Amino acid sequence: MTDTNFYHGKKVLVTGGTGFVGTHFVEELLRLGAHVRVAVHQRPLIVHDNRIETVAADLMLLDDCRKAMRGVQYVFHAAGAVSAAAVTASNPMSAITDNLVLTARCLQGAWMENVERFQVFSSSTGYPAANHPIKEEEMWTGPTYPAYFGYGWMRRYLERISEFVVSKSKMQIALVRPTAVYGRHDNFDPIASHVIPALIRRAVEKQNPYVVWGNGEEVRDFLHVTDLVRGCLLMLEKHATCDPVNIGYGQAATVKQIVQMILKAAGNENAKLVFDTTKPSTIPFRMVDTTKAKRLFGFEPRMTLEVGLTDTVRWYQSTLK
Repeated sequence: MTDTNFYHGKKVLVTGGTGFVGTHFVEELLRLGAHVRVAVHQRPLIVHDNRIETVAADLMLLDDCRKAMRGVQYVFHAAGAVSAAAVTASNPMSAITDNLVLTARCLQGAWMENVERFQVFSSSTGYPAANHPIKEEEMWTGPTYPAYFGYGWMRRYLERISEFVVSKSKMQIALVRPTAVYGRHDNFDPIASHVIPALIRRAVEKQNPYVVWGNGEEVRDFLHVTDLVRGCLLMLEKHATCDPVNIGYGQAATVKQIVQMILKAAGNENAKLVFDTTKPSTIPFRMVDTTKAKRLFGFEPRMTLEVGLTDTVRWYQSTLK
């Protein structure tokens, strides 16, 4: 469990606090009694609570970063560019350059404003290919999987930038390597959505036949967003040492199993399921070892995949009414 005394009364900035992951950070930090500040740029807040302080800021600009960080003790950096397949297909550099510059600027601003602790997202896309639950020390044992070459190396470089900041400043950094995340408030836009919201949207639309890219045997490690946030909060509190830690579900599921859960939750289980092997499906096996997170700060996921997917389907259906 997170020690509520650690965040109670602390001034915490959530970048990306108007987005999917950031919204869940805001909700949990408010529950823990933190003074929450959100940097607002192009999107409005999803959470409406008069305890939230908002600061208008374009975090690509150093002066705005400093303004957002001023007087803050902790930062959860959840802002970033979308890396969905349809987006990167039309503009493959967008998610790389925007995330790199955005995170570097935020780290620079936090350093200049004497922020105590800062959480940085790396990514499991930085790992080389493996057919087993991959451990933290395996990151640099080989190249990224080819499909993740640009994005994975960008996340690897952000780890090196974080190490540099820690070596030159007093700021402590929690370096999180998350797996793919899903849950309420995810992006269900046909162009910008990731795999699970895209599958959910099409299941709720009762598409039949229901076409899935790949052969369905691809193995994935999907984590519910509430578990990700809880893991990040624990890590910033107990292990902000710039030592990377996997935050994942730690259990394997095939894409076919995930699709079947989604179709059942959406009431579309009788749809004809077609796997299109002519379409790209990226890495065949991706699962992370979560032993380190459990050992260092007691993190274990609480939301099962079936319960989490069902809840996400129900929530998305409610937004359509």
